[in-house]
Amino acid sequence: MATNVTNHKCPACTGPLHFAGESGRLECEYCGSTYDVSYIEDLYSEKEQAAAEEFHESADGSWKEQTREVFGDEVVCYSCPSCGAELICDENTAATQCPYCGNPTIVPAKLSGVLKPDYVIPFKLSKDDAVAALKNFYKKKLFLPRAFSKDNKIAEVQGVYVPFWLFSGTAEADVTFQATRVHTHTAGKQRITVTNHFRVRRAGTVTFDRIPVDACKKMPDEHMDSIEPFDYRELKPFSTAYLPGFLADKFDVDAQTCSERADSRAIQTAYDTMAASAVGYTTCVPIHKNIRVKRGEVSYAMLPVWMLGTTWKGKNYLFAMNGQTGKLVGSLPVSKGKFAAWFAGIAVVLGVVLGFILL
Repeated sequence: MATNVTNHKCPACTGPLHFAGESGRLECEYCGSTYDVSYIEDLYSEKEQAAAEEFHESADGSWKEQTREVFGDEVVCYSCPSCGAELICDENTAATQCPYCGNPTIVPAKLSGVLKPDYVIPFKLSKDDAVAALKNFYKKKLFLPRAFSKDNKIAEVQGVYVPFWLFSGTAEADVTFQATRVHTHTAGKQRITVTNHFRVRRAGTVTFDRIPVDACKKMPDEHMDSIEPFDYRELKPFSTAYLPGFLADKFDVDAQTCSERADSRAIQTAYDTMAASAVGYTTCVPIHKNIRVKRGEVSYAMLPVWMLGTTWKGKNYLFAMNGQTGKLVGSLPVSKGKFAAWFAGIAVVLGVVLGFILL
Protein backbone atom coordinates (compact mmCIF):
# COMPACT_ATOMS: atom_id res chain seq x y z
CA MET A 1 0.00 0.00 0.00
CA ALA A 2 1.33 3.43 -0.93
CA THR A 3 2.09 5.59 2.09
CA ASN A 4 3.63 8.61 0.38
CA VAL A 5 1.04 11.12 1.52
CA THR A 6 1.09 13.99 4.02
CA ASN A 7 -1.35 16.02 6.03
CA HIS A 8 -1.20 19.40 7.73
CA LYS A 9 -1.51 19.22 11.51
CA CYS A 10 -1.86 22.03 14.01
CA PRO A 11 1.56 22.81 15.52
CA ALA A 12 -0.16 23.49 18.86
CA CYS A 13 -2.33 20.39 19.34
CA THR A 14 -1.67 18.19 16.24
CA GLY A 15 -5.32 18.45 15.23
CA PRO A 16 -6.17 18.62 11.51
CA LEU A 17 -5.94 22.01 9.83
CA HIS A 18 -8.46 23.32 7.31
CA PHE A 19 -8.13 26.32 5.05
CA ALA A 20 -10.91 28.83 5.79
CA GLY A 21 -11.85 31.15 2.97
CA GLU A 22 -13.50 33.66 5.30
CA SER A 23 -10.26 34.39 7.15
CA GLY A 24 -7.77 33.32 4.48
CA ARG A 25 -5.90 31.32 7.14
CA LEU A 26 -5.48 27.71 8.18
CA GLU A 27 -7.62 26.96 11.22
CA CYS A 28 -7.67 24.16 13.79
CA GLU A 29 -11.19 23.13 14.76
CA TYR A 30 -9.96 21.59 18.00
CA CYS A 31 -7.90 24.27 19.74
CA GLY A 32 -8.96 27.25 17.63
CA SER A 33 -5.44 28.21 16.57
CA THR A 34 -5.01 29.93 13.21
CA TYR A 35 -1.95 30.19 10.98
CA ASP A 36 -0.79 32.14 7.95
CA VAL A 37 -0.52 30.11 4.76
CA SER A 38 3.16 31.05 4.41
CA TYR A 39 3.97 29.72 7.90
CA ILE A 40 2.40 26.31 7.27
CA GLU A 41 3.90 26.19 3.80
CA ASP A 42 7.39 26.65 5.22
CA LEU A 43 6.72 24.21 8.04
CA TYR A 44 5.69 21.38 5.72
CA SER A 45 7.71 22.08 2.57
CA GLU A 46 10.51 19.62 3.45
CA LYS A 47 8.06 16.91 4.46
CA GLU A 48 6.12 17.24 1.21
CA GLN A 49 9.29 17.24 -0.86
CA ALA A 50 10.46 14.06 0.84
CA ALA A 51 7.09 12.36 0.29
CA ALA A 52 7.09 13.34 -3.39
CA GLU A 53 10.62 12.05 -3.90
CA GLU A 54 9.88 8.79 -2.11
CA PHE A 55 6.83 8.31 -4.32
CA HIS A 56 8.74 8.85 -7.55
CA GLU A 57 12.30 7.64 -7.00
CA SER A 58 12.99 4.00 -7.66
CA ALA A 59 15.80 1.97 -6.14
CA ASP A 60 18.15 2.57 -9.06
CA GLY A 61 17.73 6.33 -8.77
CA SER A 62 15.69 6.82 -11.95
CA TRP A 63 12.55 8.93 -11.73
CA LYS A 64 9.36 6.98 -12.20
CA GLU A 65 6.22 6.26 -10.25
CA GLN A 66 6.45 3.45 -7.71
CA THR A 67 4.31 0.38 -8.06
CA ARG A 68 1.08 0.99 -6.23
CA GLU A 69 -1.76 -1.22 -5.11
CA VAL A 70 -4.32 -0.66 -7.84
CA PHE A 71 -7.87 -2.00 -8.02
CA GLY A 72 -8.82 -2.09 -11.70
CA ASP A 73 -7.16 0.65 -13.70
CA GLU A 74 -8.24 3.86 -12.01
CA VAL A 75 -8.30 3.38 -8.23
CA VAL A 76 -5.29 3.70 -5.94
CA CYS A 77 -4.92 2.76 -2.29
CA TYR A 78 -3.02 4.94 0.19
CA SER A 79 -2.48 4.84 3.94
CA CYS A 80 -3.68 7.76 6.08
CA PRO A 81 -0.62 9.25 7.83
CA SER A 82 -2.69 10.03 10.94
CA CYS A 83 -4.66 6.88 11.72
CA GLY A 84 -3.32 4.34 9.20
CA ALA A 85 -6.72 3.79 7.61
CA GLU A 86 -6.94 2.71 3.99
CA LEU A 87 -7.73 5.56 1.61
CA ILE A 88 -9.07 4.44 -1.76
CA CYS A 89 -8.86 7.25 -4.30
CA ASP A 90 -9.08 8.01 -7.97
CA GLU A 91 -5.64 7.80 -9.59
CA ASN A 92 -5.76 11.57 -10.22
CA THR A 93 -6.63 12.54 -6.64
CA ALA A 94 -4.19 15.09 -5.24
CA ALA A 95 -5.98 16.01 -2.01
CA THR A 96 -8.69 14.22 -0.05
CA GLN A 97 -9.92 13.65 3.51
CA CYS A 98 -9.75 10.51 5.62
CA PRO A 99 -13.32 9.27 6.25
CA TYR A 100 -12.27 7.79 9.61
CA CYS A 101 -10.24 10.45 11.41
CA GLY A 102 -11.21 13.44 9.28
CA ASN A 103 -7.63 14.50 8.59
CA PRO A 104 -7.05 16.26 5.27
CA THR A 105 -4.55 14.25 3.24
CA ILE A 106 -2.38 15.42 0.36
CA VAL A 107 -0.48 13.39 -2.24
CA PRO A 108 2.51 15.68 -2.95
CA ALA A 109 3.70 13.65 -5.93
CA LYS A 110 0.54 14.63 -7.82
CA LEU A 111 1.39 18.32 -7.36
CA SER A 112 5.16 18.39 -7.71
CA GLY A 113 7.67 18.72 -10.52
CA VAL A 114 6.01 19.12 -13.91
CA LEU A 115 2.65 18.41 -12.24
CA LYS A 116 2.90 21.41 -9.91
CA PRO A 117 0.30 24.08 -10.73
CA ASP A 118 1.48 27.63 -11.35
CA TYR A 119 -1.39 29.30 -9.52
CA VAL A 120 -4.28 28.77 -7.14
CA ILE A 121 -7.32 30.87 -6.30
CA PRO A 122 -8.24 30.07 -2.67
CA PHE A 123 -11.81 29.37 -1.62
CA LYS A 124 -13.58 32.48 -0.34
CA LEU A 125 -17.03 30.97 0.23
CA SER A 126 -17.85 28.22 2.72
CA LYS A 127 -19.98 25.10 2.55
CA ASP A 128 -22.80 26.97 4.31
CA ASP A 129 -22.58 29.67 1.64
CA ALA A 130 -22.95 27.02 -1.07
CA VAL A 131 -26.03 25.45 0.57
CA ALA A 132 -27.64 28.87 1.06
CA ALA A 133 -26.94 29.79 -2.56
CA LEU A 134 -28.64 26.60 -3.77
CA LYS A 135 -31.75 27.26 -1.69
CA ASN A 136 -31.89 30.79 -3.06
CA PHE A 137 -31.47 29.32 -6.55
CA TYR A 138 -34.63 27.27 -5.97
CA LYS A 139 -36.69 30.34 -5.06
CA LYS A 140 -36.11 32.02 -8.42
CA LYS A 141 -37.41 29.12 -10.53
CA LEU A 142 -41.05 29.61 -11.56
CA PHE A 143 -41.73 26.04 -12.73
CA LEU A 144 -39.88 24.15 -9.98
CA PRO A 145 -42.09 21.49 -8.31
CA ARG A 146 -42.99 22.63 -4.80
CA ALA A 147 -42.12 19.22 -3.33
CA PHE A 148 -38.59 19.44 -4.73
CA SER A 149 -37.73 22.71 -3.00
CA LYS A 150 -39.63 21.80 0.19
CA ASP A 151 -38.76 18.16 0.80
CA ASN A 152 -35.62 17.53 -1.24
CA LYS A 153 -32.40 17.07 0.72
CA ILE A 154 -28.96 17.93 -0.59
CA ALA A 155 -27.12 14.61 -0.76
CA GLU A 156 -23.57 15.84 -1.17
CA VAL A 157 -21.66 19.12 -0.93
CA GLN A 158 -17.96 19.08 -1.69
CA GLY A 159 -15.39 21.79 -2.23
CA VAL A 160 -13.02 20.87 -5.04
CA TYR A 161 -9.94 22.56 -6.44
CA VAL A 162 -10.48 21.86 -10.14
CA PRO A 163 -7.45 21.84 -12.48
CA PHE A 164 -7.66 24.42 -15.26
CA TRP A 165 -5.38 25.36 -18.14
CA LEU A 166 -5.27 29.13 -18.65
CA PHE A 167 -4.57 30.15 -22.25
CA SER A 168 -3.35 33.58 -23.30
CA GLY A 169 -2.82 34.84 -26.84
CA THR A 170 -4.35 36.89 -29.64
CA ALA A 171 -6.89 36.43 -32.42
CA GLU A 172 -6.51 38.31 -35.69
CA ALA A 173 -9.96 38.80 -37.20
CA ASP A 174 -11.08 39.97 -40.65
CA VAL A 175 -14.86 39.80 -41.11
CA THR A 176 -17.03 41.11 -43.95
CA PHE A 177 -20.77 41.70 -43.51
CA GLN A 178 -23.61 42.31 -45.94
CA ALA A 179 -25.59 45.09 -44.26
CA THR A 180 -28.75 47.07 -44.92
CA ARG A 181 -30.12 50.32 -43.64
CA VAL A 182 -33.90 50.75 -44.00
CA HIS A 183 -35.56 54.19 -43.97
CA THR A 184 -39.28 54.85 -44.26
CA HIS A 185 -40.92 58.21 -45.05
CA THR A 186 -44.23 59.58 -46.27
CA ALA A 187 -44.75 61.43 -49.56
CA GLY A 188 -48.30 62.68 -49.81
CA LYS A 189 -50.53 59.69 -49.19
CA GLN A 190 -47.79 57.22 -50.00
CA ARG A 191 -45.51 55.52 -47.50
CA ILE A 192 -42.14 54.88 -49.09
CA THR A 193 -39.50 52.47 -47.79
CA VAL A 194 -35.92 52.84 -48.99
CA THR A 195 -33.38 50.07 -48.39
CA ASN A 196 -29.69 50.84 -48.83
CA HIS A 197 -27.19 47.99 -49.10
CA PHE A 198 -23.63 48.10 -47.78
CA ARG A 199 -20.61 45.87 -47.60
CA VAL A 200 -19.06 46.35 -44.16
CA ARG A 201 -15.61 45.14 -43.24
CA ARG A 202 -14.18 44.94 -39.75
CA ALA A 203 -10.64 43.85 -38.94
CA GLY A 204 -8.51 43.92 -35.83
CA THR A 205 -6.61 42.01 -33.18
CA VAL A 206 -8.24 40.83 -29.97
CA THR A 207 -6.00 39.97 -27.00
CA PHE A 208 -6.93 37.19 -24.60
CA ASP A 209 -5.60 36.82 -21.07
CA ARG A 210 -5.99 33.41 -19.42
CA ILE A 211 -8.98 31.76 -21.07
CA PRO A 212 -9.88 29.00 -18.56
CA VAL A 213 -10.51 25.43 -19.73
CA ASP A 214 -11.08 22.74 -17.12
CA ALA A 215 -8.65 19.84 -17.37
CA CYS A 216 -10.61 17.19 -15.45
CA LYS A 217 -12.67 14.56 -17.26
CA LYS A 218 -14.99 14.12 -14.26
CA MET A 219 -16.15 17.74 -14.34
CA PRO A 220 -18.98 18.65 -16.75
CA ASP A 221 -17.58 21.24 -19.17
CA GLU A 222 -20.86 23.13 -19.43
CA HIS A 223 -20.96 23.65 -15.65
CA MET A 224 -17.32 24.76 -15.52
CA ASP A 225 -17.82 27.23 -18.38
CA SER A 226 -21.01 28.64 -16.87
CA ILE A 227 -19.58 29.52 -13.42
CA GLU A 228 -17.02 31.89 -14.96
CA PRO A 229 -15.57 34.41 -14.61
CA PHE A 230 -12.95 34.03 -11.90
CA ASP A 231 -11.25 37.14 -10.56
CA TYR A 232 -7.64 36.67 -11.58
CA ARG A 233 -6.54 39.50 -9.32
CA GLU A 234 -6.69 36.90 -6.53
CA LEU A 235 -4.43 34.37 -8.26
CA LYS A 236 -1.67 33.27 -5.89
CA PRO A 237 1.47 31.21 -6.43
CA PHE A 238 0.46 27.60 -5.83
CA SER A 239 0.88 26.15 -2.36
CA THR A 240 -0.54 22.93 -0.92
CA ALA A 241 -1.31 24.91 2.24
CA TYR A 242 -4.54 26.09 0.55
CA LEU A 243 -5.76 22.51 0.02
CA PRO A 244 -6.55 21.10 3.52
CA GLY A 245 -10.29 20.63 3.91
CA PHE A 246 -10.97 20.32 0.18
CA LEU A 247 -10.60 17.76 -2.57
CA ALA A 248 -8.20 18.35 -5.42
CA ASP A 249 -7.43 16.50 -8.64
CA LYS A 250 -4.45 16.77 -10.93
CA PHE A 251 -5.21 17.31 -14.62
CA ASP A 252 -6.09 14.29 -16.74
CA VAL A 253 -6.63 16.25 -19.96
CA ASP A 254 -3.43 17.77 -21.34
CA ALA A 255 -3.00 21.36 -22.49
CA GLN A 256 -2.84 20.45 -26.17
CA THR A 257 -6.23 18.75 -26.04
CA CYS A 258 -7.78 21.62 -24.08
CA SER A 259 -6.34 24.19 -26.48
CA GLU A 260 -9.01 23.30 -29.05
CA ARG A 261 -11.75 24.54 -26.70
CA ALA A 262 -9.73 27.66 -25.91
CA ASP A 263 -9.23 28.38 -29.62
CA SER A 264 -12.94 27.95 -30.28
CA ARG A 265 -13.82 30.42 -27.54
CA ALA A 266 -11.21 32.89 -28.77
CA ILE A 267 -12.56 32.70 -32.33
CA GLN A 268 -16.16 33.23 -31.20
CA THR A 269 -15.22 36.17 -28.99
CA ALA A 270 -13.17 37.78 -31.75
CA TYR A 271 -16.11 37.46 -34.16
CA ASP A 272 -18.54 38.87 -31.58
CA THR A 273 -16.20 41.82 -31.04
CA MET A 274 -16.11 42.59 -34.78
CA ALA A 275 -19.89 42.20 -35.11
CA ALA A 276 -20.53 44.48 -32.12
CA SER A 277 -18.58 47.26 -33.83
CA ALA A 278 -20.77 47.14 -36.95
CA VAL A 279 -23.49 49.44 -35.62
CA GLY A 280 -26.06 51.68 -37.26
CA TYR A 281 -27.48 49.07 -39.64
CA THR A 282 -30.90 47.45 -39.80
CA THR A 283 -29.43 44.07 -40.70
CA CYS A 284 -25.85 42.84 -40.71
CA VAL A 285 -25.11 39.33 -41.98
CA PRO A 286 -21.56 37.88 -42.13
CA ILE A 287 -20.50 36.72 -45.61
CA HIS A 288 -16.80 36.11 -44.97
CA LYS A 289 -14.80 35.32 -41.81
CA ASN A 290 -11.07 34.88 -41.45
CA ILE A 291 -9.95 34.52 -37.82
CA ARG A 292 -6.51 33.23 -36.87
CA VAL A 293 -5.54 32.41 -33.28
CA LYS A 294 -1.97 32.89 -32.09
CA ARG A 295 -1.37 31.06 -28.83
CA GLY A 296 0.80 32.59 -26.17
CA GLU A 297 1.53 31.58 -22.59
CA VAL A 298 -0.26 28.59 -21.05
CA SER A 299 -0.40 28.28 -17.27
CA TYR A 300 -1.82 25.65 -14.92
CA ALA A 301 -4.09 26.65 -12.04
CA MET A 302 -6.30 25.13 -9.36
CA LEU A 303 -9.61 27.01 -9.14
CA PRO A 304 -12.24 26.68 -6.36
CA VAL A 305 -15.58 25.02 -7.12
CA TRP A 306 -18.35 23.81 -4.82
CA MET A 307 -20.12 20.75 -6.24
CA LEU A 308 -23.61 20.03 -4.90
CA GLY A 309 -25.55 16.89 -5.72
CA THR A 310 -29.08 15.73 -5.01
CA THR A 311 -31.47 13.00 -6.14
CA TRP A 312 -35.21 13.37 -6.67
CA LYS A 313 -37.58 10.74 -8.06
CA GLY A 314 -34.66 8.56 -9.10
CA LYS A 315 -32.89 11.27 -11.08
CA ASN A 316 -29.60 12.94 -10.17
CA TYR A 317 -29.22 16.72 -10.25
CA LEU A 318 -25.79 18.33 -10.18
CA PHE A 319 -24.98 21.95 -9.34
CA ALA A 320 -21.70 23.83 -9.42
CA MET A 321 -20.85 27.05 -7.62
CA ASN A 322 -17.84 29.28 -8.13
CA GLY A 323 -16.05 29.08 -4.76
CA GLN A 324 -14.73 32.60 -5.21
CA THR A 325 -17.68 34.61 -6.63
CA GLY A 326 -20.72 32.51 -5.66
CA LYS A 327 -22.10 32.14 -9.19
CA LEU A 328 -24.18 28.93 -9.23
CA VAL A 329 -25.48 26.85 -12.15
CA GLY A 330 -27.37 23.58 -12.53
CA SER A 331 -30.46 21.92 -13.94
CA LEU A 332 -33.78 21.53 -12.13
CA PRO A 333 -36.97 19.51 -12.69
CA VAL A 334 -40.00 21.23 -14.21
CA SER A 335 -43.51 20.99 -12.77
CA LYS A 336 -45.81 20.12 -15.66
CA GLY A 337 -48.79 21.45 -13.69
CA LYS A 338 -47.17 24.85 -13.08
CA PHE A 339 -46.08 25.08 -16.70
CA ALA A 340 -49.56 24.20 -17.99
CA ALA A 341 -51.17 26.76 -15.65
CA TRP A 342 -48.73 29.46 -16.75
CA PHE A 343 -49.34 28.68 -20.44
CA ALA A 344 -53.11 28.70 -19.92
CA GLY A 345 -52.89 32.07 -18.18
CA ILE A 346 -50.89 33.55 -21.06
CA ALA A 347 -53.42 32.14 -23.54
CA VAL A 348 -56.30 33.80 -21.68
CA VAL A 349 -54.55 37.17 -21.66
CA LEU A 350 -53.76 36.94 -25.37
CA GLY A 351 -57.36 35.94 -26.08
CA VAL A 352 -58.68 38.99 -24.26
CA VAL A 353 -56.25 41.33 -26.05
CA LEU A 354 -57.14 39.81 -29.44
CA GLY A 355 -60.84 40.19 -28.66
CA PHE A 356 -60.42 43.91 -27.99
CA ILE A 357 -58.45 44.30 -31.22
CA LEU A 358 -61.18 42.58 -33.26
CA LEU A 359 -63.89 44.71 -31.63
